[in-house]
Amino acid sequence: MLSRPKPGESEVDLLRFQNQFLAAGTAPAVRLVKRGSRSGDVNLDQHLLQDHRDVVTLDNLPDLPPALVPAPPKRARPSPSHPLSENEDPEEGLDRHDQHITAVLTKIIERDTSSVVVNLPVPSGFAFPPVFHRSQERQRKPATSGKRSIFAQEIAARRESEASKEGVPLVEEVVPALDPPKGAVTRKAPAPVDQGQGYQLPGSSHSFQGPHLVTGKGLRGQEAEQEAQTIHEENIARLQAMAPEEILQEQQRLLAQLDPSLVAFLRSRCCSHEQAGAKASEEQRPGRPSAEVKEEPMASTSASEPRNEDELEPGAPAPALPVTPHKEWLHMDTVELEKLHWTQDLPPLRRQQTQERMQARFSLQGELLAPTVDLPTHLGLHHHGEEAERAGYSLQELFHLTRSQVSQQRALALQVLAQVIGRARAGEFGDQLVGSVLPLLLDAGFLFLLRFSLDDRVDGVIAAAVRALRALLVAPGDEELLDSTFSWYHGASVFPLMPSQGDKEDEDEDGEAPAERAKGRSPEEGSQPPPDLARHDVIKGLLATRLLPRLRYVLEVTCPGPAVVLDILAVLIRLARHSLESATRVLECPRLLETVVREFLPTSWVPTGVGPTPSLHRVPCAAAMKLLRVLASAGRNIAARLLSNFDLRSRLRRFIAEAPQELALPPEEAEALSTEAYRLWAVAASYGQGGDLYRELYPVLVQALRAVPQELSTHPPQPLSRQRIASLLTLLTQLTLAATSDSAEASLSATPSLVTWAQVSGLRPLVEPCLRQTLKLLPRPETWGALGLVPTACLLFLAAHYQAWSQQPHSCPGDWLQDMEHLSEELLLPLLRQSTLGSLWDSLRLCSPLCNPLSCAPVPEALPSLVSLGCVGGCPPFSLAGSASPFPFLTALLSLFNTLARIHKGLCGQLAVVLAAPGLQKYFLQCVAPTATPHLTPFSAWALRHEHHLQYLALTLAQRVATLQPVGATSAPLHHGLALALLSRLLPGSEHLAHELLLSCVFRPEFLPERASGGPEAADFSDRLCLGSSRDPGCGRGALLAQACQDLPSIRSCYLSHCSPVQARLLASQALYRGELQQIPALLLPVPKEPLLPTDWPFLPLIHLYHQASDTRSGHSPADTAGAAVRALQWVLVLENWRPQALWAVPPAARLARLMCVFLVDSELFRETPIQRLVAALLAHLCQPQILPNLNLDCPLPGVTSFSDLYASFLEHFEAVSFGDHLFGALVLLPLQRRFSITLRLALFGEHVGALRALGLPLTQLPVSLECYTEPPEDSLALLQLYFRALVTGALRPHWCPVLYAVAVAHVNSFIFSQDPNSSDEMKAARKSMLQKTWLLADEGLRQHLLYYKLPNLDLPEGFELYPQLPPLRQQNLQRLTSRGLQKGVSET
Repeated sequence: MLSRPKPGESEVDLLRFQNQFLAAGTAPAVRLVKRGSRSGDVNLDQHLLQDHRDVVTLDNLPDLPPALVPAPPKRARPSPSHPLSENEDPEEGLDRHDQHITAVLTKIIERDTSSVVVNLPVPSGFAFPPVFHRSQERQRKPATSGKRSIFAQEIAARRESEASKEGVPLVEEVVPALDPPKGAVTRKAPAPVDQGQGYQLPGSSHSFQGPHLVTGKGLRGQEAEQEAQTIHEENIARLQAMAPEEILQEQQRLLAQLDPSLVAFLRSRCCSHEQAGAKASEEQRPGRPSAEVKEEPMASTSASEPRNEDELEPGAPAPALPVTPHKEWLHMDTVELEKLHWTQDLPPLRRQQTQERMQARFSLQGELLAPTVDLPTHLGLHHHGEEAERAGYSLQELFHLTRSQVSQQRALALQVLAQVIGRARAGEFGDQLVGSVLPLLLDAGFLFLLRFSLDDRVDGVIAAAVRALRALLVAPGDEELLDSTFSWYHGASVFPLMPSQGDKEDEDEDGEAPAERAKGRSPEEGSQPPPDLARHDVIKGLLATRLLPRLRYVLEVTCPGPAVVLDILAVLIRLARHSLESATRVLECPRLLETVVREFLPTSWVPTGVGPTPSLHRVPCAAAMKLLRVLASAGRNIAARLLSNFDLRSRLRRFIAEAPQELALPPEEAEALSTEAYRLWAVAASYGQGGDLYRELYPVLVQALRAVPQELSTHPPQPLSRQRIASLLTLLTQLTLAATSDSAEASLSATPSLVTWAQVSGLRPLVEPCLRQTLKLLPRPETWGALGLVPTACLLFLAAHYQAWSQQPHSCPGDWLQDMEHLSEELLLPLLRQSTLGSLWDSLRLCSPLCNPLSCAPVPEALPSLVSLGCVGGCPPFSLAGSASPFPFLTALLSLFNTLARIHKGLCGQLAVVLAAPGLQKYFLQCVAPTATPHLTPFSAWALRHEHHLQYLALTLAQRVATLQPVGATSAPLHHGLALALLSRLLPGSEHLAHELLLSCVFRPEFLPERASGGPEAADFSDRLCLGSSRDPGCGRGALLAQACQDLPSIRSCYLSHCSPVQARLLASQALYRGELQQIPALLLPVPKEPLLPTDWPFLPLIHLYHQASDTRSGHSPADTAGAAVRALQWVLVLENWRPQALWAVPPAARLARLMCVFLVDSELFRETPIQRLVAALLAHLCQPQILPNLNLDCPLPGVTSFSDLYASFLEHFEAVSFGDHLFGALVLLPLQRRFSITLRLALFGEHVGALRALGLPLTQLPVSLECYTEPPEDSLALLQLYFRALVTGALRPHWCPVLYAVAVAHVNSFIFSQDPNSSDEMKAARKSMLQKTWLLADEGLRQHLLYYKLPNLDLPEGFELYPQLPPLRQQNLQRLTSRGLQKGVSET
């Protein structure tokens, strides 16, 4: 027999012992027998010998000890009788038997403890319990429920011992019973009073058996208890002597006097004592099983207090449970009923209507559930704690569920939240909710919750997080809208979907390259954490969390299903539409686009069968092609990198060479993929790139173009087929514009186009039959609407064709002129004679955003940090982007007309018929009318840009016609008014249109027929009728207007220098609208923060001069300041008289502030005679009776931070350099009217009294009536005292300042003789003092004016009338005051 190893033996000895034991073949001393094996021990030794032994050898031992790393988790060994498969998960096997939704919701791991009541410890008179040692512990009966600490056991034992000594539980005492220290005097508590001896309050279950609140604490020993008992007996006797009604009345009176928090504290204290006493009494009863213990909460101490629904009355039966617990069950030795309440039936649903706000609850499909809806519990909508009777889950509960340890619960919560977001974006909740869902979710951190969920290990949770991210970022209708308008006039150019507040790189005014701006991030933006970025811009906040590498990992490594792939591609498309910076980051993310191109745009793939595709990997996907197209639209550099680095040319050949029906893909996917391939090529061709593909695919394009008429004639094409045909025509349009290899542009370009005119000149005979065929369907509205954008794309192609043809240097002009005449006679003129075209012009007003501002109202769930077009559910039919909208076709038609009229001047007269359409005239009138413009939202900016295109093309055509033939007297003012309105509405990206309007339409003399039809003479005649003055004819308003008409070229030069946009943006816009493809930097437009020009753009030269003078420290004004000021004032005068609707958006107060800037430029400018005449004419226009009431200086003014500050600087400048100039003084006096702010008058009479001597404007030259200054009487005591002081001290005299002298005399006279009984004592004392001083004035003239003032009269030299003698009332008041003054003087003497 082998011996045990001894301490001195080594590992070699242990191995030798092991070999000896194995060689002997004996049975081991110890046998391991499984407890579950009861079949016997027969042949046990044989089995043990046959078992494989774990033998240790030195060869297998490593040289180094193992690293201290966590060991792999241990797994249970399966039973031999039930072996498990290697790939089978036991949890999946269990879940296979229960697939209902409740199987997921019933395994809640976390527990919400926010509503659990925390019981505070009972106050004690000792800081710490007496110290005892464990060896001194008394033998006690072990605790019956759970483990208890030594401290808790000792406290319970002492309470039990004292309770057994005294016979009653000490639950009424405030201080818990502890063992008294040695030497203390102890006394047995008095015997408890019987139940019959106790007193019980009426309407209450409380019987007072001893003092509850008075304990005698502070007294010594026996005296304390005796005094407390004596007070208690007195209280009981007093209560017995009172009637129940008196007791209740006294109780209510005390409750009303006491603090409610104190009452609540006393009640909770009483209830806690009674519950503790009941529990102690139950524990003392012998022979009662612990399972039958029932907690009976005490009733309310007040009869008026409402009873809690969960509390039971004393003696009431226990709540009915579905299953009766037995003490033999595990952990059921003590039944805790409050923990078994969840097993009961749900409380009844409240059916009554209430005005209180209730928590919103949603179904698993994201539907908002009504508070009164009653749904069965098997739907899985009742697994929540709060409001258990209501079905559905709140947002807080869904957020809580997303942190669960069960992956199914996390996925389910994210899916429900995604459904809620989708329905909120669709506007299904309406006004049923208080506030918006999306801001609430983002404020709660939902964005970063999704980002954390993307890092989950479970594929289901990742899929749900991606779906929720798509629901949050991607608006359902935005992509459909932008795709459907891609073939419009410049429809490929879109605004970035980014907040205007966070766009700092677009504020670059130095012409920095877009690519360089994309890489350069502001320092403050780079230092901000993602939550701060997301608060202003959700996309930037997400990109700061490394979202793109995670999405790449999900696509490349996890290989998700088709739905997840489409969701990720949609999110990437939304990120690319955000800005140039975001598109660059998507492009530069490592292996992201490589994965997209390799996995979802393969050139060869296995054909998919019928039904849903199991996987999108290695299968072409239209969304991937669209992502590349959106990225290419962000900039020409990105497009070039895509074409060169990702081999897109081979993929474009692959997907364009075959017809959609020949691709081994589902029909809809094949159509969408072919359409996106055309669009991607069209975007690349917009930059002059991808021209080498045209020569290779020319036969394919011609074949597809020849098949269009047949496809349109056989049956109405499907929407995807229409978009494919329109995209094909758009591609041919861009390729035609790129055919400038022999033109001057190509010679100057570094990369000439590879497409020549000879290669595209033969496309027109193929496109023109398509246009003819579609125009035949115009009289049938239902068929015309089914054609979609095909006729629009045909018209745009013809316009590009003739534009490129006319730019070819070696072509014969007679050829294209003859071809244009042929097109006009056979196609366009018959079209203009159709009555159906008139109905299209009539429908412009119905679909116009300008005529219907409410159509561009922000959506309910619009977020400033997450820009969306808000086209949920599609656009209405009669809207700009609706199915019945005439805007795309009419805009393309006007574009073709402009091209023909510019090239062939002889066609202008024939094509001008379109401008006389009644529907177009009515549309122009409504656009010029002073109506509320739509609020600038992302959708309104997009819609207004396309509406501006139509208006600009119509005005350009009208301007071309006006140069060749006389314009009608009614059409010219209408077109001029529309040009002025359009100039102030153009958005960023339309800089070329604004520049062209300033060059051609706005200052064109033909659009001002008043200059030759008696307009100046009419202005002079009107002035003579209104003013009745005989001015010099050369100084009148008519002469000024006539001179302004002669100076229109100079005025245009002035405004071109002051109103032109930034040079870099102007060049980019010109390249886009002129078709200079090699110069287009990007199809992504600037952020539409505000219009290009402000509404007060006619005053811009004056504002610029004022700012230049303020910035110039030397005091010298810039060169040609007077010329610029004169030109600006001339143009403002023309608009005020002949185009007043152009200045309706500028308040009269803002116009006055702009005129004041002329006097603040320098000290000599306002002395120029032309400026004096122009400012006087404009000031007289502002003071007309129909305009003066609208002059409001107290409201905020655009471009003016504070009118009070402007007026203060104006007074200071007047006091320094005016030298009594009357026009300057008139502008100073105009804001001093009584209805304006008193701050302006206090500034003059308080801080600039010296300016009164220079205000020598005669009363006859005052632009407004004197009553505007004197009525109503002044009620400010401070200003009245300043008036009186200026009069008495001689600072205000009639020959220095006649206007304000009359005003001050009128107000002081009204004040000193006022009989207002409601005036304050201070006002009465000041009135008496001022009247007494007036009576004692040494200046007899001033004294006469102040006492005998009657009313204003400009015919008199003083400006007011005087009483010949004082009225009786004034006489009595004056005599009363003077007699008192004399008596006072005598008494003092």
